Amino acid sequence: MVQKIDWLRRFLATTLGFIFWGVAGVLLQLYLLRYAKKTHSLNEQLKARKKIGKIWSYFVRYLSWSGVLKVEYLGFEKLGRPGQLVIANHPSLLDVVLILSRQSDLNCIVKKDLLNNPTMRNQILACGFIPNTESEELLETCDHVLKEQALLLFPEGTRTGWDGEVKLNRGAVSLGLRSAQVITPIIIKMNPLNFKKGQPWYRIPKQRIHYQLIVGDDIYPQSWLTEKPLPIASRRLTVYLQDYFNSHTKDNQNGTRTTN
Repeated sequence: MVQKIDWLRRFLATTLGFIFWGVAGVLLQLYLLRYAKKTHSLNEQLKARKKIGKIWSYFVRYLSWSGVLKVEYLGFEKLGRPGQLVIANHPSLLDVVLILSRQSDLNCIVKKDLLNNPTMRNQILACGFIPNTESEELLETCDHVLKEQALLLFPEGTRTGWDGEVKLNRGAVSLGLRSAQVITPIIIKMNPLNFKKGQPWYRIPKQRIHYQLIVGDDIYPQSWLTEKPLPIASRRLTVYLQDYFNSHTKDNQNGTRTTN
């Protein structure tokens, strides 16, 4: 009985959280409407990121206070340097919110389909986030951004599956070798698994979700390019990073699929 009451409490808290997210998203669309039809400076983008990050931090704090989840951040003081490509595994829907609510000055590569999302379009444009067009123009844009900003990228391209196996896109790693001064990984651990791709929002686990976001050691592209050309270095770094993420997350995630 106690467990059922706890589940119901967290279910109601999750429902209210998603309502808050939708309402806040619509209000932000109106507030940020002026950004949708003009090019704006990096300073304006940073101001917009700070405001949006603050609202997202309220959302995360509400979910934490209400018992839906618990979040631990480790090493985030290492983020935000110009020329830094920040890469993270992607176990859940909330990953980008958790990161940018804590480190709002990061730029971010986002799915281009989000420009059609009525609660996200103006937020993306206001922040100067980069739609993933998978084109040569995307590489040029990222190269320009990394000259003066830090850039967040989820190199899997989609959320990690239920098996917890991280599979990286080599093109994303190649971007880091081409343009970044430093590559910094964020390991996202989540137990139990939830908010997966295709999973209904109301299917919540039997216990509180525990996140750990851990910033790892810097990786310097030049050390990988010293003796090998870009294609070989990219392939080797991709394998290294896949093993790196899986060694830190696979055991943590196995056997924890939501069944409610």
